[in-house]
Amino acid sequence: MRCQTCGDATSPEHNDCQRCNTPLGQPAVWPAVATYRVRGIGLAACIAVGVAVVLSLVTALDPIVGLLMTRRAQNADDADLLVDALSVQALLSQPSVVVFPAAAVLVIVWMWRARKNIDAFPGALPTLGAGWAIAGWLIPFVNLVVPARVMASVARDSLWRRRTPATVFVWWITWLVFSIGEGVVSNQNAQAYIRLPRNPSTDADYQAYIDHYGDSLLRNAVPAVACVVAGVTLILLIRRISAAQEARIASGSPAWPTAQAWPAAPVQGGHPAAGATPSASGSGGEEPAGSENQPRA
Repeated sequence: MRCQTCGDATSPEHNDCQRCNTPLGQPAVWPAVATYRVRGIGLAACIAVGVAVVLSLVTALDPIVGLLMTRRAQNADDADLLVDALSVQALLSQPSVVVFPAAAVLVIVWMWRARKNIDAFPGALPTLGAGWAIAGWLIPFVNLVVPARVMASVARDSLWRRRTPATVFVWWITWLVFSIGEGVVSNQNAQAYIRLPRNPSTDADYQAYIDHYGDSLLRNAVPAVACVVAGVTLILLIRRISAAQEARIASGSPAWPTAQAWPAAPVQGGHPAAGATPSASGSGGEEPAGSENQPRA
């Protein structure tokens, strides 16, 4: 007998497939549980995250503009160029105001859909409800832990892992370093700028600005590197999980075209009990998987 999720040979010595954890005799996807497309929203989220990472690097490197314009101001003895440097830096940071929230919304929508999908996977053991894929990002202090737990659960049940992939830990640790470190560094840079001479006129005054921008560049390095690592690992997770979920949903649809083929099953914790299957009327009012699970062009 072969597993209907991964195709591996199964043994009666085990109650589930040793590769993908699907209980023996169960379909790849519960027919009556709604599933959601994640490839398109995942691609959009990956693009937005990539753009956000690039803009974060631009912002981290903008002290270079200050260094160059300060040297020009010193050579020309024109302090107005220092004001121009601030204007350029402010202009470089503006796109992030739009891109970062857009990327956040796309990632949250993708995570919610991916978390909902694992409710339709026999053998999946989600640790938190789908609502936490959204609320976990919005509640202070909770957002330091819960999004990582949701992602870990989605990754395990989508990628057939019994343990959380290391990529999840790398993504979350570097994300925390970036999000917390950026705030700390921004505050330090602002406080250091306040202490600079207001009307520089001597070489010492201009040198103070040069030192400030050099120090800012060094302080920005840690959150910038963390942002790159967090962005790359998040993109890898989204792409791998999206591909795995869509492949499983597509493979399950032809084998189980109708919900009526399976008897009713009790629901425990918001998803079908292990070893049982839901009926067409037990989908909780969501759109039946018979329409959602069908492969689309």
